[in-house]
This record gives sequence, structure tokens and C-alpha cells, in this order.
Amino acid sequence: MDLHDELPSAVPAKALLTLAEGHHARAARPLGTHEVAGHLVKTYAIEAPGRTVADRDAREAMRIAAGHLTLGELRGSLGLAVVLAHAGGDGDYVLVHTWIEGHMSDLAVFTGPAGRPEELRPGRAGLAPCVWEAAVLAHERDAFARHVLDGTGPLGERLAAWGADTVEGDVR
Repeated sequence: MDLHDELPSAVPAKALLTLAEGHHARAARPLGTHEVAGHLVKTYAIEAPGRTVADRDAREAMRIAAGHLTLGELRGSLGLAVVLAHAGGDGDYVLVHTWIEGHMSDLAVFTGPAGRPEELRPGRAGLAPCVWEAAVLAHERDAFARHVLDGTGPLGERLAAWGADTVEGDVR
């Protein structure tokens, strides 16, 4: 198949190009590293244009994370997690990403209406990070590998380096 002449039938060219036209940067900022439900948790805010992750939203994200992380040991958690509080264009999201045994990770996505963090509920099965969330999680994967897995020295120093390695600014 020559992609210059034809696209596979499952590729909706108009929809894909419309999506590309609306793509934009979103602000990401670290909210600190905290101990939550026995886990070391690095937290972030991601904000769509015109939206803000307020203190109330961040507190609710940590409450949700605490509930989810309480069962971490049953899922093979290694005690390190990343929480994203995302004030999206179409609603609010909280992602709880946990490193688990066997070089794997666990992801929980909570969704709800914009500006009503108390209404966030688990997302549908199969829901995965959007492009902006995936950008932050890609950084976090690299930080985990660089500082924790490939790092040297005492574990406390490696974890401190992991906690300090954050992404801030526009993500695409």
C-alpha cells in the first residue's frame, strides 16, 4: 500500500486531521512528593487552557489515590506511585500509576465532570492516558528507570533523586 495515494479503510482521515488541528500544549506542574497509604507518591497537575487544578482538586486526587493505594500490596506494589490531577477540556481526571513487581505498572483512571472532584469515579475498562497524561507518564517511566532501577548508591538517595526529577511546563 502506498500511503501517499491511499489510506487503510480504518483510518478516518478527516477525523484524524481535525484532531491534529485542535492539538495544543497543556501546562504540567509538579505538586510535590508525599507519603500516601504507605507509598511514596509524586503528584502533578495538568491543566487544559482556561482550567486550573486548585488546592481542593489536588486534595481530592490524593484522597482518591489513598483509597486506591491501600490495596497496593495485593496488586504487587513496590511502594512508588505517580498521581496526575488533570483539569481537562471535557472533564476532570485523576490517574494513579503504581510501579509493581516484575518491571510492570498498574494504572487506575478516575473521571468526572469538570470542577466537581467529589464526583470522580473509576473510568471504564480499557480507558488509558490521553496524550498529555502520557507525556508526563513517559517522563516518569524514564525517571524511574534512570534513578531507581539503573541508579547507584543507597536506596534513599535513589528515591530522593526520583522524587526531585519532575517535568514542568508545556506538554504536548
